[in-house]
Amino acid sequence: MTTISAEPAAPATPASTLDLAGVSRWYGNVVAVNDVTMRLGPGVTGLLGPNGAGKTTLLHMMAGFLSPSRGEVTLDGMPTWRNPEVYRRLGLVSEREAVHSFLSAYEFVLASAKLHRLSDPEAAARRAIALVEMEDAQDRKIGTYSKGMRQRTRVAGALVHDPQVLLLDEPFNGMDPRQRLHMMALLHRLGDAGRTILFSSHILEEVEQVSGTVQVMVAGRLAASGDYRTIRRLMTNRPHVFRVRSTDDRALAVALMAEESVTGVELGRDGLTVQAGDYGAFTRALPKIALARSLRVRSLTPEDESLESVFSYLVGS
Repeated sequence: MTTISAEPAAPATPASTLDLAGVSRWYGNVVAVNDVTMRLGPGVTGLLGPNGAGKTTLLHMMAGFLSPSRGEVTLDGMPTWRNPEVYRRLGLVSEREAVHSFLSAYEFVLASAKLHRLSDPEAAARRAIALVEMEDAQDRKIGTYSKGMRQRTRVAGALVHDPQVLLLDEPFNGMDPRQRLHMMALLHRLGDAGRTILFSSHILEEVEQVSGTVQVMVAGRLAASGDYRTIRRLMTNRPHVFRVRSTDDRALAVALMAEESVTGVELGRDGLTVQAGDYGAFTRALPKIALARSLRVRSLTPEDESLESVFSYLVGS
């Protein structure tokens, strides 16, 4: 498989980097993660892949819950496996819920703050709960919460010690639309403040709205890495679709049919739909063709430069 590369306070410590070097993990004869190398720095990155692709295994190795069968996972040069020191800089929200129903949100987050031996755990707990907008329900028992409220409580627990790295496995599960929008905005702010954030999701729209940078896992391997728009443009064996409008669409359609990079042109009431085999060649040729025929291009819009297009191509669907 070919790999394609392509309002919290500012952190008091330098930005952290998570590195994976040739990491594999297997269970008997089953290979869950196969030779993955990646570097995660400040900002928000989405982790994508179909069920069984190895996303959760990868996150657990990053968090130090699993040892790699081969390779190394390091946080700022320190191995994550059997190294409790990394948890001063790292926060994790796993996919599996592990929140005691008899505690309130405040008690749960406060316990996390005390485990981290923070100097003022009460204040830290209150700040974390405010970040996820759970103040109104913080004294209720978690057993009375909806799934989205429980999820926000877990995120608060992971944020209470102000970690430089945040790993989130399906963080939007159970959240209603308003809660999702708030959580997306929070992740944006944390990333902009210099945190390193990796979150997995099976909903492409969520990843597309939160982060343009993706790591795509397919069958245990890293299939693509980088900005998904750049990845899409590197897919030279899949036609690119553009919507073009000009001062004379019919004349432009005739001229484009002679362009080598163009594989198809359709004239419609709202302009031209153009298929091109080479993104760069077409976008360079179009202005020259229009200029030579005294035409003016009014708009040029990529029609399939989406995360869904990239994902469906990589997983072969």
